Amino acid sequence: MKLRMLSWNVRGANDSSKRKVIKVMIRSQRVDLFCLQETKIQAMTEGLVRSLGIGRFLDWGTLDAHGSAGGLLICWDKRTLEVIEMEVGNFSISCRLRNVEDGLVWMFTGVYGPFSREKREWMWEEIGAIRGIWDDPWCLGGDFNVTLSLRERSNQGRLTSAMRRFAQVVDELELIDLPLQGRVLTWSGGRNN
Repeated sequence: MKLRMLSWNVRGANDSSKRKVIKVMIRSQRVDLFCLQETKIQAMTEGLVRSLGIGRFLDWGTLDAHGSAGGLLICWDKRTLEVIEMEVGNFSISCRLRNVEDGLVWMFTGVYGPFSREKREWMWEEIGAIRGIWDDPWCLGGDFNVTLSLRERSNQGRLTSAMRRFAQVVDELELIDLPLQGRVLTWSGGRNN
Protein backbone atom coordinates (compact mmCIF):
# COMPACT_ATOMS: atom_id res chain seq x y z
CA MET A 1 0.00 0.00 0.00
CA LYS A 2 1.39 3.38 -0.97
CA LEU A 3 0.24 6.23 1.31
CA ARG A 4 0.49 9.90 0.43
CA MET A 5 1.29 12.29 3.28
CA LEU A 6 1.78 16.03 3.45
CA SER A 7 3.49 17.99 6.22
CA TRP A 8 3.33 21.77 5.90
CA ASN A 9 4.03 24.77 8.12
CA VAL A 10 1.18 26.97 6.90
CA ARG A 11 2.11 29.98 9.08
CA GLY A 12 -1.52 30.61 9.94
CA ALA A 13 -4.83 29.16 8.77
CA ASN A 14 -7.23 31.76 10.16
CA ASP A 15 -7.82 33.50 6.84
CA SER A 16 -10.38 31.90 4.49
CA SER A 17 -8.30 32.69 1.38
CA LYS A 18 -5.31 30.95 2.96
CA ARG A 19 -7.49 27.92 3.76
CA LYS A 20 -8.53 27.77 0.09
CA VAL A 21 -4.85 27.59 -0.94
CA ILE A 22 -4.27 24.83 1.62
CA LYS A 23 -7.32 22.91 0.41
CA VAL A 24 -6.20 23.12 -3.22
CA MET A 25 -2.79 21.71 -2.27
CA ILE A 26 -4.32 18.87 -0.24
CA ARG A 27 -6.69 17.94 -3.06
CA SER A 28 -4.07 18.22 -5.81
CA GLN A 29 -1.70 15.94 -3.89
CA ARG A 30 -4.53 13.47 -3.08
CA VAL A 31 -3.14 12.86 0.40
CA ASP A 32 -4.28 10.19 2.83
CA LEU A 33 -2.88 12.05 5.84
CA PHE A 34 -1.78 15.64 6.29
CA CYS A 35 -0.18 17.52 9.16
CA LEU A 36 -0.36 21.30 9.29
CA GLN A 37 1.94 23.14 11.66
CA GLU A 38 1.62 26.69 13.01
CA THR A 39 -2.11 26.92 12.33
CA LYS A 40 -2.33 29.82 14.83
CA ILE A 41 -5.87 28.67 15.62
CA GLN A 42 -6.67 28.67 19.34
CA ALA A 43 -9.79 26.50 19.14
CA MET A 44 -10.09 24.31 16.05
CA THR A 45 -13.67 23.62 15.03
CA GLU A 46 -15.15 21.00 12.76
CA GLY A 47 -16.19 23.75 10.33
CA LEU A 48 -12.60 25.00 10.06
CA VAL A 49 -11.30 21.49 9.52
CA ARG A 50 -13.93 20.79 6.86
CA SER A 51 -12.90 24.00 5.07
CA LEU A 52 -9.38 22.55 4.73
CA GLY A 53 -10.18 18.91 4.14
CA ILE A 54 -11.30 16.44 1.58
CA GLY A 55 -14.92 15.75 2.44
CA ARG A 56 -17.03 13.61 4.66
CA PHE A 57 -14.43 10.85 5.04
CA LEU A 58 -12.11 13.15 6.97
CA ASP A 59 -11.20 12.69 10.63
CA TRP A 60 -8.78 14.78 12.65
CA GLY A 61 -6.84 15.61 15.81
CA THR A 62 -5.60 19.01 16.93
CA LEU A 63 -3.25 20.77 19.30
CA ASP A 64 -4.57 24.28 19.72
CA ALA A 65 -2.35 27.35 19.41
CA HIS A 66 -1.29 29.36 22.46
CA GLY A 67 -2.22 32.95 21.70
CA SER A 68 -1.19 33.57 18.11
CA ALA A 69 1.64 31.01 18.15
CA GLY A 70 1.77 27.32 17.32
CA GLY A 71 -1.06 24.95 16.63
CA LEU A 72 -1.08 21.55 14.94
CA LEU A 73 -3.70 19.77 12.89
CA ILE A 74 -3.52 16.17 11.68
CA CYS A 75 -6.21 14.90 9.32
CA TRP A 76 -6.65 11.53 7.69
CA ASP A 77 -8.96 9.84 5.23
CA LYS A 78 -11.01 7.22 7.14
CA ARG A 79 -11.37 5.16 3.96
CA THR A 80 -7.59 4.60 4.03
CA LEU A 81 -6.56 4.89 7.69
CA GLU A 82 -8.09 3.88 11.01
CA VAL A 83 -6.82 5.59 14.17
CA ILE A 84 -6.35 3.09 16.98
CA GLU A 85 -5.02 5.53 19.58
CA MET A 86 -4.06 9.20 19.74
CA GLU A 87 -1.80 11.09 22.15
CA VAL A 88 -1.77 14.89 22.23
CA GLY A 89 1.25 16.44 23.91
CA ASN A 90 2.52 19.98 24.35
CA PHE A 91 4.44 19.98 21.05
CA SER A 92 3.05 17.02 19.13
CA ILE A 93 0.12 14.87 18.11
CA SER A 94 0.79 11.16 17.74
CA CYS A 95 -1.52 8.65 16.13
CA ARG A 96 -1.29 4.90 16.10
CA LEU A 97 -2.84 3.97 12.77
CA ARG A 98 -3.99 0.89 10.89
CA ASN A 99 -4.01 0.80 7.10
CA VAL A 100 -7.50 -0.23 5.98
CA GLU A 101 -6.19 -2.05 2.91
CA ASP A 102 -3.49 -4.28 4.41
CA GLY A 103 -3.94 -4.00 8.21
CA LEU A 104 -0.41 -2.66 8.84
CA VAL A 105 -0.20 -0.83 12.17
CA TRP A 106 2.17 2.16 12.32
CA MET A 107 2.60 5.53 14.02
CA PHE A 108 2.63 9.11 12.84
CA THR A 109 3.77 12.00 15.01
CA GLY A 110 3.33 15.59 13.87
CA VAL A 111 5.51 18.16 15.64
CA TYR A 112 5.65 21.92 15.94
CA GLY A 113 8.76 22.69 17.94
CA PRO A 114 9.47 25.58 20.29
CA PHE A 115 12.21 28.17 19.84
CA SER A 116 13.70 28.13 23.34
CA ARG A 117 16.40 25.64 24.34
CA GLU A 118 14.60 24.67 27.56
CA LYS A 119 11.28 23.97 25.84
CA ARG A 120 13.06 22.14 23.02
CA GLU A 121 14.43 19.69 25.62
CA TRP A 122 10.86 19.15 26.82
CA MET A 123 9.89 18.42 23.21
CA TRP A 124 12.70 15.83 22.85
CA GLU A 125 11.48 14.17 26.08
CA GLU A 126 7.90 14.15 24.78
CA ILE A 127 8.94 12.55 21.50
CA GLY A 128 11.04 9.97 23.35
CA ALA A 129 8.06 9.14 25.56
CA ILE A 130 5.90 8.48 22.49
CA ARG A 131 8.55 6.07 21.21
CA GLY A 132 8.28 4.32 24.59
CA ILE A 133 4.48 3.94 24.42
CA TRP A 134 4.22 2.20 21.04
CA ASP A 135 6.68 -0.05 19.26
CA ASP A 136 5.36 0.12 15.69
CA PRO A 137 7.03 1.53 12.57
CA TRP A 138 7.10 5.30 13.02
CA CYS A 139 6.92 8.35 10.78
CA LEU A 140 7.81 11.60 12.53
CA GLY A 141 7.41 14.91 10.74
CA GLY A 142 6.71 18.56 11.12
CA ASP A 143 8.56 21.74 11.94
CA PHE A 144 11.08 21.21 14.72
CA ASN A 145 12.29 24.84 14.53
CA VAL A 146 15.85 23.52 14.31
CA THR A 147 17.74 22.07 11.39
CA LEU A 148 19.52 18.74 11.40
CA SER A 149 22.40 19.66 9.12
CA LEU A 150 24.14 22.68 7.63
CA ARG A 151 22.91 21.89 4.12
CA GLU A 152 19.35 22.60 5.33
CA ARG A 153 20.27 26.21 6.10
CA SER A 154 20.41 29.06 3.61
CA ASN A 155 23.40 30.59 5.41
CA GLN A 156 25.57 27.53 5.94
CA GLY A 157 27.07 29.04 9.12
CA ARG A 158 28.30 26.65 11.78
CA LEU A 159 27.04 23.54 13.53
CA THR A 160 25.10 24.69 16.60
CA SER A 161 24.48 22.88 19.89
CA ALA A 162 20.76 22.67 18.97
CA MET A 163 21.69 20.90 15.71
CA ARG A 164 23.99 18.50 17.59
CA ARG A 165 21.20 17.72 20.06
CA PHE A 166 18.72 17.12 17.23
CA ALA A 167 21.18 14.70 15.59
CA GLN A 168 21.61 12.92 18.94
CA VAL A 169 17.82 12.50 19.30
CA VAL A 170 17.54 11.15 15.73
CA ASP A 171 20.29 8.66 16.54
CA GLU A 172 18.88 7.64 19.95
CA LEU A 173 15.40 7.05 18.53
CA GLU A 174 16.85 5.18 15.53
CA LEU A 175 15.18 7.54 13.06
CA ILE A 176 16.15 8.04 9.43
CA ASP A 177 16.22 11.57 8.00
CA LEU A 178 14.48 11.40 4.63
CA PRO A 179 15.78 13.86 2.03
CA LEU A 180 13.56 16.64 0.75
CA GLN A 181 12.16 16.41 -2.74
CA GLY A 182 12.26 19.47 -4.96
CA ARG A 183 13.97 22.48 -3.44
CA VAL A 184 17.03 22.20 -1.23
CA LEU A 185 15.51 24.67 1.26
CA THR A 186 11.82 24.95 2.11
CA TRP A 187 12.12 28.31 3.85
CA SER A 188 14.65 31.12 3.72
CA GLY A 189 13.89 34.15 5.84
CA GLY A 190 10.30 34.25 4.65
CA ARG A 191 11.32 34.88 1.03
CA ASN A 192 9.92 31.57 -0.33
CA ASN A 193 6.18 31.93 0.07
